[in-house]
Amino acid sequence: MSCWCAQGASAAPASDALGDGEQTLAIGFAGPLSGPSMSVGRSMRNGVQLALDEANRRGLIIGGKRYRLKLVSQDDRADPATAEYVARYLVGQHVIGVVGHWTSGTSLVAAPVYHAAGVIQVTPSAMSRKLTALSYPRIFRTIPNNESIGRWSARYAVGKLAARTVVTIDDRTPFGQGLAEQFAREVEAQGGKVLARYNVSDKTSDFNAPLLQARQLKPDLIFFGGLDWQAAVLARSIRRLQLDARLMASPGTLGLPFLMGAGMDANGALVLEPGPPQDKMPGWKTFRQRYSESFDSDMDLYAVFAYEAAQSIILGLRHAGSTDPDAVARAMHRLRFEGVSGPVAFNEEGDLLNPTFTLYEVQDQRWVPIARMHGLAR
Repeated sequence: MSCWCAQGASAAPASDALGDGEQTLAIGFAGPLSGPSMSVGRSMRNGVQLALDEANRRGLIIGGKRYRLKLVSQDDRADPATAEYVARYLVGQHVIGVVGHWTSGTSLVAAPVYHAAGVIQVTPSAMSRKLTALSYPRIFRTIPNNESIGRWSARYAVGKLAARTVVTIDDRTPFGQGLAEQFAREVEAQGGKVLARYNVSDKTSDFNAPLLQARQLKPDLIFFGGLDWQAAVLARSIRRLQLDARLMASPGTLGLPFLMGAGMDANGALVLEPGPPQDKMPGWKTFRQRYSESFDSDMDLYAVFAYEAAQSIILGLRHAGSTDPDAVARAMHRLRFEGVSGPVAFNEEGDLLNPTFTLYEVQDQRWVPIARMHGLAR
């Protein structure tokens, strides 16, 4: 990991002159580049790098000056304490904007640092409603917030799965707990019953206590608010303790890590993820080709949203005709562009307008899309 020695905050983006008259403009990436979530973190970083490389090939002229975009990436380890140091380091590198962070906890800790320094923050993955509720003018996200995810998940569970009774388990993080709470509220609004709500540490691999209690309650469905590696442990524990309940996990669970961690016990698990299925994304085929030509690594779903986050900053620069972060942010609020996943636009708080969702089920140890939802669930 690069040094994260904190330096003085500055609203002025880096624009060092190069020999041919071209200047550099730094854009940051912050996410987990090590630890259990490193595969998604590296995939998101690659998505950002791809967007910057493509912009550099096309050429970026702002206010009559030619710029080359430079990526400054940092590993926040999906840890809030580390994320604050990372944010201060990126501010010290005079980035104009940051794509990150991966979790809501890290994003919420970093947000005040970026806000104070006048740095744009676009998260491709943090879903906590608390983030955009901060009402910072330079904060955006390229995925839906957890309120909509929670509502749509609950409506499907009650309306389509006929789950009349549920239990929720969350990891006490802003993302996991907020999502589980929204899910529980909507289940009850739809006429279902929440039998119990449990909290665990976001570091634990021991779900015995809540599951043994849940086994006595006999719920139709268990909803988990937390990361994919814990969801895999939970899936194995549900089967080991012989609970006859479906598992519905959090966004971010889609992918190989959950399937590999849960094995055969993954079958039947459900998750509602942002965006349409990859093969239904209007720009998916060409994006996948460009990604595979540039990087010798697997691509996670969230690479798409990281790419779109970087695109939004780049388009904001072009439309603003300025490198002033406030001018760029104002331009970003007016953006309407066709991203890889579909139309991208932001509301006044920086949340994604008119999002799309896909529900996936594990069948024969493969993720299979089974339903689509559109728009903000009210």
